[in-house]
Amino acid sequence: MGCAGSTPTEGDGNVKKIRKPKPWKHPQPITKSQLVQMREEFWDTAPHYGGRKEIWDALRAAAEADLTLAQVIVDSAAVIVQSADLTVCYDERGAKYELPKYVLSEPTNLIRES
Repeated sequence: MGCAGSTPTEGDGNVKKIRKPKPWKHPQPITKSQLVQMREEFWDTAPHYGGRKEIWDALRAAAEADLTLAQVIVDSAAVIVQSADLTVCYDERGAKYELPKYVLSEPTNLIRES
């Protein structure tokens, strides 16, 4: 007999369908090149805050892919998606991986460079 609040799950229960992050606005308008620089700095330093490098690499690949491929990447890397927009994930050992919105999508106030 299960707990009163338990419900049956399909499969292993930790597969969450990922989706694009909600639109967001950077505190000040930034250019595409500034956004790219922020992303590079994040990915260069992220592994130093814990977790496994191969999971960080998988999350980067997923963040830069379309949704279908991103889903395949996180599933095959055994990433547990806490937030469907990939902002909070865990690996199978329980290490937490937090991704800022700027590595997942562009802000609404991005300055288009000519």
